[in-house]
Amino acid sequence: MTGTRKQQDVPALTWLESSFDGLSRPALYAILAARVEVFVVEQDCPYQDLDGLDASALHLWAADPAGRIAAYARILPPGLRFPEASIGRVLTSLALRRTGLGRELMERAVDLAGRRFPGSGLRISAQQYLQRFYTSLGFEFVRGPYPEDGIPHIEMLRTEQGER
Repeated sequence: MTGTRKQQDVPALTWLESSFDGLSRPALYAILAARVEVFVVEQDCPYQDLDGLDASALHLWAADPAGRIAAYARILPPGLRFPEASIGRVLTSLALRRTGLGRELMERAVDLAGRRFPGSGLRISAQQYLQRFYTSLGFEFVRGPYPEDGIPHIEMLRTEQGER
């Protein structure tokens, strides 16, 4: 656990991070349910969410007092998906979008990746419409757009020096 968040119109959230083996069954179920809710149901995008990478990932999430996932990101080590560490499966619950929670999630994910994989850049495959958001977090456009699960994506890179 790394802290609690309180903001007007946002419930108190507890931030947690874990390896796959450290996830409780209820936490894993809540994470997978949130990913399906956002990426499959809400975005109307049938795809294979369980891609075999979760066991190697670090999982970062904010949960409300009832254990529901408010925000989530998965951090993969260098060499698994890209030569650099990567952040993916980034989501905020529909009810908490536009509250700053997504920015806080990404700042925490960048920090966690930097602590766990020092010296590695961070590469993401981002939905194209979020390019400005990720640029504001130090990521730079690398290539794209390209279709990923029927949604235009771009590849972006963040190095410790802010250069590609």
